[in-house]
Amino acid sequence: MAAANAPIAMQEVLTLPSIGINPQFITFTHVTMESDKYICVRETTPQNSVVIVDMNMPMQPLRRPITADSALMNPNSRILALKAQIPATTQDHLQVFNIEAKTKIKSHQMPEPVVFWKWITPKTLGLITQTSVYHWSIEGESEPVKVFDRAANLMNNQIINYRCDSSEKWLVLIGIAPGSPEKPQLVKGNMQLFSVDQQRSQALEAHAASFTTFKVFGNENPSILISFASKTINAGQITSKLHVIELGAQPGKSGFTKKQADLFFPPDFADDFPVAMQISQKYSLIYVITKLGLLFVYDLETASAVYRNRISPDPIFLTSEAPSVGGFYAVNRRGQVLRATVNESTIIPFISGQLNNLELAVNLAKRGNLPGAENLVVQRFQELFSQTKYKEAAELAAESPQGILRTPETVAKFQSVPVQPGQTPPLLQYFGTLLTRGKLNAFESLELSRLVVNQNKKNLLENWLAEDKLECSEELGDLVKTVDNDLALKIYIKARVTPKVVAAFAERREFDKILIYSKQVGYTPDYLFLLQTILRTDPQGAVNFALMMSQMEGGCPVDFNTITDLFLQRNLIREATAFLLDVLKPNLPEHAFLQTKVLEINLVTYPNVADAILANGMFSHYDRPRIAQLCEKAGLYIRALQHYSELPDIKRVIVNTHAIEPQALVEFFGTLSKEWALECMKDLLLVNLRGNLQIIVQTAKEYSEQLGVDGCIKLFEQFKSYEGLYFFLGSYLSSSEDPDIHFKYIEAAAKTGQLKEVERVTRESNFYDPEKTKNFLMEAKLPDARPLINVCDRFGFVPDLTHYLYTNNMLRYIEGYVQKVNPGNAPLVVGQLLDDECPEDFIKGLILSVRSLLPVEPLVAECEKRNRLRLLTQFLEHLVSEGSQDVHVHNALGKIIIDSNNNPEHFLTTNPYYDSRVVGKYCEKRDPTLAVVAYRRGQCDDELINVTNKNSLFKLQARYVVERMDADMWEKVLQPENEYRRQLIDQVVSTALPESKSPEQVSAAVKAFMTADLPHELIELLEKIVLQNSAFSGNFNLQNLLILTAIKADPPRVMDYINRLDNFDGPAVGEVAVEAQLYEEAFAIFKKFNLNVQAVNVLLDNIQSIERAVEFAFRVEEDAVWSQVAKAQLREGLVSDAIESFIRADDETQFHDVIRAAEDANVYHDLVKYLLMVRQKLKEPKVDGELIFAYAKIDRLGDIEEFILMPNVANLQTVGDRLFEDALYEAAKIIFAFISNWAKLACTLVKLKQFQGAVDAARKANSSKTWKEVCFACVDAEEFRLAQICGLNIIIQVDDLEEVSEYYQNRGCFNELISLMESGLGLERAHMGIFTELGVLYARYRPEKLMEHIKLFSTRLNIPKLIRACDEQQHWKELTYLYIQYDEFDNAATTIMNHSPDAWDHMQFKDVIVKVANVELYYKAVHFYLQEHPDLINDALHVLALRVDHTRVVDIMRKAGYLHLVKPYMVAVQSNNVAAVNEALNEIYVEEEDYERLRESVDLHDNFDQIGLAQRIEKHELLEMRRIAAYIYKKAGRWKQSIALSKKDKLYKDAMETGSQSGDRELSEELLVYFIEQGKKECFAACLFICYDLIRPDVALELAWINNMIDFAFPYLLQFIREYASKVDELVKYNIESQNEVKAKEKEEKDLVAQQNMYAQLLPLALPAPPGMGGPTMGGGYGPPPIPSMGGMGMPPMPQFGMPPMGSY
Repeated sequence: MAAANAPIAMQEVLTLPSIGINPQFITFTHVTMESDKYICVRETTPQNSVVIVDMNMPMQPLRRPITADSALMNPNSRILALKAQIPATTQDHLQVFNIEAKTKIKSHQMPEPVVFWKWITPKTLGLITQTSVYHWSIEGESEPVKVFDRAANLMNNQIINYRCDSSEKWLVLIGIAPGSPEKPQLVKGNMQLFSVDQQRSQALEAHAASFTTFKVFGNENPSILISFASKTINAGQITSKLHVIELGAQPGKSGFTKKQADLFFPPDFADDFPVAMQISQKYSLIYVITKLGLLFVYDLETASAVYRNRISPDPIFLTSEAPSVGGFYAVNRRGQVLRATVNESTIIPFISGQLNNLELAVNLAKRGNLPGAENLVVQRFQELFSQTKYKEAAELAAESPQGILRTPETVAKFQSVPVQPGQTPPLLQYFGTLLTRGKLNAFESLELSRLVVNQNKKNLLENWLAEDKLECSEELGDLVKTVDNDLALKIYIKARVTPKVVAAFAERREFDKILIYSKQVGYTPDYLFLLQTILRTDPQGAVNFALMMSQMEGGCPVDFNTITDLFLQRNLIREATAFLLDVLKPNLPEHAFLQTKVLEINLVTYPNVADAILANGMFSHYDRPRIAQLCEKAGLYIRALQHYSELPDIKRVIVNTHAIEPQALVEFFGTLSKEWALECMKDLLLVNLRGNLQIIVQTAKEYSEQLGVDGCIKLFEQFKSYEGLYFFLGSYLSSSEDPDIHFKYIEAAAKTGQLKEVERVTRESNFYDPEKTKNFLMEAKLPDARPLINVCDRFGFVPDLTHYLYTNNMLRYIEGYVQKVNPGNAPLVVGQLLDDECPEDFIKGLILSVRSLLPVEPLVAECEKRNRLRLLTQFLEHLVSEGSQDVHVHNALGKIIIDSNNNPEHFLTTNPYYDSRVVGKYCEKRDPTLAVVAYRRGQCDDELINVTNKNSLFKLQARYVVERMDADMWEKVLQPENEYRRQLIDQVVSTALPESKSPEQVSAAVKAFMTADLPHELIELLEKIVLQNSAFSGNFNLQNLLILTAIKADPPRVMDYINRLDNFDGPAVGEVAVEAQLYEEAFAIFKKFNLNVQAVNVLLDNIQSIERAVEFAFRVEEDAVWSQVAKAQLREGLVSDAIESFIRADDETQFHDVIRAAEDANVYHDLVKYLLMVRQKLKEPKVDGELIFAYAKIDRLGDIEEFILMPNVANLQTVGDRLFEDALYEAAKIIFAFISNWAKLACTLVKLKQFQGAVDAARKANSSKTWKEVCFACVDAEEFRLAQICGLNIIIQVDDLEEVSEYYQNRGCFNELISLMESGLGLERAHMGIFTELGVLYARYRPEKLMEHIKLFSTRLNIPKLIRACDEQQHWKELTYLYIQYDEFDNAATTIMNHSPDAWDHMQFKDVIVKVANVELYYKAVHFYLQEHPDLINDALHVLALRVDHTRVVDIMRKAGYLHLVKPYMVAVQSNNVAAVNEALNEIYVEEEDYERLRESVDLHDNFDQIGLAQRIEKHELLEMRRIAAYIYKKAGRWKQSIALSKKDKLYKDAMETGSQSGDRELSEELLVYFIEQGKKECFAACLFICYDLIRPDVALELAWINNMIDFAFPYLLQFIREYASKVDELVKYNIESQNEVKAKEKEEKDLVAQQNMYAQLLPLALPAPPGMGGPTMGGGYGPPPIPSMGGMGMPPMPQFGMPPMGSY
């Protein structure tokens, strides 16, 4: 069946590879499609990503780098669900993301793997695990909820689908499992149906299922149906069924009867099975899709078969419903996204014609509103009507497809039926049925409403309109208006009868609604007329209406000025103002006139309103000078100032300060320029200085930045207004840092008597010039000296202040300053008073009055500088008596005591408060010993050292240094740069230390000598202390120090010290001696303190004498000593001696070293003795293992067997491996056999050539590695029987198969390897690798078996690997077969064409070439067939017709010179209207003189060089060819050439038709002349008829009269006169109607009388006429309307009002 006539249309919407999807990811596990909106593809290479394809924009996929095991797009929105396994667990992590908002909606970790999941609703995910089913809502925070457990029949099934019905009360889970043993190729399907309400499951056999709803007749509630398809085998019989069952039948209601039907699979599809089912709710059709691409279509209601066809040559693995078109989407393995839709124009004819199922055709047409069943429905309606089954006829008419019976004829038919008494009239039955089914059309609504209105049942109409059961129309509104105006208005609105809606609103006076409605529907009423009408009765309503008009989109339909004048004509000032204020809010330049107008009106009548408008600032484009004058006249001076722009005007108005608010005037100054503002301020000061000073000051304050502070100051200074200057600068002072301004303010305040302000500013300001201010204040001699005190105190002019106050006899201010203001400056005051020779009594009194507040240090400095220090004696003693601890007080008092020599030593030693450094410095030049006392008391180290060095007081310095015990001080005095170091050391050694009884002092001194690196001096010191019977002779530390110092500085003395001293740290000193390489001294120390181990270590490690060490060990007989000796012997390689020494020492700790050394020296007999000793003390695996190895080395195998039977801790596995590595195979065999390590035992037996035993051991080991080792050894030994036993256990492991194969092949054992592989095919665990490897071997060594092997096991081969092998071995036929099996059709086609002798088969090649992806192969195939199989080229091209570029194919054949060869192909594809094809066929038709085909080609296909073809055949010898040339010229618009060619061939009919179609009057009239010249009178008459619209009547009559052919022209003349008369009648009628209309409008215009008011001078002399109410012509009336052109039908246009002028012949 042709695709165009098929009931189901298939369309390729998209191919996934075309948008960059790798074909390897087009699988069930990688592609998901939850609805017709999105496809989601998960990619893993080259990187993990998810591709989202929006079906509305399929060529713009969204690719995101996401790693997941599964991805699902939400059916409705851009929400993505992701599933990924958590590493190292069996848990799945689920996440849901909103892609648009880029937010995570939800996430959850499932405790068990999710094997399948799906969106069952837009808000719910269904999750299926191995045991249960969960539902997870993406709303809220809920976790997945378990719904039910999987049934037993679904265990170990692959889940392929999960669905729920629309109510979410029924759920179905579908899975597939391997087929039964009797037919394993047929996959088994299982289904679990679950009821949520009943919480029960039912297990069924089914491959696909789907839910839907269906409304059963007699039941107002829809029934829930499930449909499922199954294909089962029972006793060898295959049964395929489709079932439709109702779920949850409603008690007492009509239910759906269970239906079932057979699914008929063709023989070639015996193993095919359903994989998906979709149900079209739109058409109530069931679509069943199988894996191999079959589509079954069934009717839902009857389960009747509708259609079956194969829709895809590739397996389909995914489908999704397409509810909008009533079809579905399907995705196949090639990546095609196919859409199946119902062919609405053919499905009903197909069912009624092909299936001959009329009832189904009618029902489907009614359900889906489909065309094609019109005749059947009409026929059925007539039958019912004739049988008086009016109810059934009414139902049929109501449900008729596309409403073919919903016509006036049907209503009339019901109206014509007489009404039987007591019965419902058939017409009402009909209308009642229609109302229950849906909405009535316009005619039905009108007829029903007429009945209701006649019966006065208006409420029924209201209900039907509320339920939208009636279609509104103008006629219905007119009918209803007779009974209800409101209801009629609703109908008019719904019917969009705009004029009547506006009229109805106007009648109701709802003018605002007119605007809203007109805007909604795009209607333009006469707004000016409406406004005038409203204005007569409701001025405020008119304002509102006008405002609403002004807010209309596109602007106000009436000019604002016109509207304003309408208000003013009626003296409605307030209304006009309100309107203008609202519409002028945007403040546009084009509204300048209106802005001026509204201000003028109000300034004349209501000045306060105008003032408010101006204050609001909403206008800026009005006439400002005009408004300024009006404001001045109205007394609005401030508004006048704001609008005047000339300085004289401003000066004239501004002096009226009595009528201007001060603040407003100040603000006005801010709008003036600097110069104008200063001029106005001068005028104000000149007019009234006192009265206007406050305003001027306020202005200067506000606008000091604009006017300039200097300018304002000059203004005030010009009028000598210090008061103004004071007030102005007072406001500016806080923000200014100008010293001059601060000074002027101080000056103004002083001159205005504002002494407090002067005092404040001098105290707080930081910006005035202190020198200038001080001088001014001194010159001003203010009665209050506080301002001067502030300036001098803050800026350091205290001496000047003191001098000024003292000389002006203001002693009270001096006392006040010192006591209250700043006692800290009292020393400066005292100093200046001393300089001014003030009496001492006043100074002393001043000092004592301040007392403790007085700073002593500067006071002492001032007095000391003037040699008047004794002046302070009384003051200082008074402070001390009060308990003062001030250091400066005591320093001063100490200086006075030192100068008076009043027992200074007592003061220096007993006073704790003075500063030793200050007083000591004061004493240095007077008495150095006093300075030492002071420095010693204050620990002034540097000063004491300096003064003692300077005065050679080294004894005092030595005693001080020893007593201080300060390391830094010792370092300083002992450094080499100190030229007095030797004198100090002598005093320390001779005096200071011998006098000392403190160990700490001695220790500090010794440490200091050591730190200073003075060893000889230190030894001298220590000998004096330690060896000369001092108090420190037996000191432990000092003895250690003496020996250590001798070791470092004088080694020959060390042995003497060792012998003489006993109380020192022997171990520590011995170690130091060793480090200093004094080995004999160290040995003597260790020996003296019985440290034998350390002593022997010295002998071994330092003196390096093993003989002395052995002798020493025999003397002391200690195990530890022997152990050290043994270690030394071991290091020296004396292994046997070392072992003997270890045995003497009974030391097992070094067994690792002993074992290593014994193995290196090969002394295993001695090692056995040692290990037996060690084993008695330790249980170490190493020891037992080494003992076994030693036994093996000395060939004591019996001891090994005896040992391993005894308790031991040896790691026998490790020992065995070591024995194996050292080739001690017999010993290793004993070990491996004992520990049952069969793998190692097998390897060991291989080494011993015991192959049978090795195979037995390998069988017990059952390890791939072991099998390989034994197998390879058997192959090398040519034990092939045993090798095959091993090989069969290896090749079942995929990873080891290739290694075995290479091993056999490298040794040339090809037949044995093939035998091994063939044996492996029958293994239970045979895998793809075995089949593939055998195929490779066949390809290499036995090609005759290759094809049979490939065909038998094509599904179990690794095809890419075998493809490489066949390519290498050049097995082209087999290679082609493999390419086809692997869907690599490009390579298959290339191989066939490159190796056609072996690989080409025509049928196979046709199947392959249509599936290739590289389009170049199509054209390569054309060349191939042209060269090798030209007889089959058309067959091949028919297959490629939909894929090739026909132009390119034609070019190929044209260049090859075989264009005729592909004529059948070109004929078949000419419907595509390709230029190259058309021209090639036309060329062939011309050559073959087949004019019928050529004419048909030219008619149907216009894409070719028309002129070229016409020129080629216009001289052809065949008439029909020339006629075709004329026809082509006519089609190309070359009328003259076509007519000339037709006239030449005497084809007059063709010429006349061409002339008529050309529309060229000249050509037609020339043709008339030609016919006259040729004497063709009949042709002349025919031409007048055919070219009637083009030929002018005067020309026709002239030619006919001159050539005596009036009779032949008379029919034309009659037709022309009749048409002319009709046009004149219409014109007269139109003119009369136009004049009547003009008169009516003139009368209406005269009725409008303009009203005058008192403000006429502000208005224009006359209002403009409303639109369309008259013009300048004809005295204000209407001019005649333009007369439309009367051209057409071959007649010329007529002028207005008269006959056409007569032309001359």
